[in-house]
Amino acid sequence: MDKIEHGRISTQRAAGAARLSCAVVDGRTRLRRLYQDGAAKIRMPAVSADPLEAVLINTAGGMTGGDRIAWDVDVGAAASASITTQACEKIYRAASDHAEVRVKLSVSENGRIAWLPQETIVFDQAAFARTLDVELAVGAEALVLEATVFGRLAMGEHVTKGNFHDRWRVRQDGELIHAEDFRIGPDIAATLDRPAIAGGAVAMATLLLVSPRAEALLDPVLEIVSDQGSASAWSVRKSGKLLARLYAGDGYRLRQRLVPLVELLNGKAGLPKLWSL
Repeated sequence: MDKIEHGRISTQRAAGAARLSCAVVDGRTRLRRLYQDGAAKIRMPAVSADPLEAVLINTAGGMTGGDRIAWDVDVGAAASASITTQACEKIYRAASDHAEVRVKLSVSENGRIAWLPQETIVFDQAAFARTLDVELAVGAEALVLEATVFGRLAMGEHVTKGNFHDRWRVRQDGELIHAEDFRIGPDIAATLDRPAIAGGAVAMATLLLVSPRAEALLDPVLEIVSDQGSASAWSVRKSGKLLARLYAGDGYRLRQRLVPLVELLNGKAGLPKLWSL
């Protein structure tokens, strides 16, 4: 985080990396390996049945220019894991450089992962880049969500300037099945105000489901998304893909639709326990 020191700005960089792997042992998904370094921590709530649950924590309390966090999750064959965060990640003003998050998710044959972090909150003049790489084996399923709020209106926060970049690459059996790059800045407010972009909305989310169930879930997903977003479904290889995008005037109204959407798409696992309205 930036601080003033003898009339100049110095940068204290926070860094962290954490890796988790799990596998089926005696009929249940169990933790195999856990590595934590720096500001990146993982906690494992006690659960009585699959999926295994993990909570990601950035002990730095937020990110600013020069901060780096990396998360790596490996799910074994036929195993199931649900990953969320302790709180919303806050991206603060950057005096120089950018904050960076790298996520790598790997799922073996017939395994399943639900990547469900709470919202990323972007502050004015923030600079942030995130990469999300997902590797799925044959028969593996994934539910992936990223939600972003450009300023909390209820807190009097408004984002005018900044830079934000979100890059996704999803592969199944070695072949690319989903790719996207979302980039906005430096005039964030002016861009979000455009009718063809967000029409003034400051909260948005992208949710991807890779599963044979994807096409069958499109109609109920469209009902939840309503007129503030869109959703489509396709057949991909021997599986299916459903992509939903949502937008809202603030983070609360966005979460009002994300909650039932995640409950629908996450099957019996439902909503992460740390999520609430």
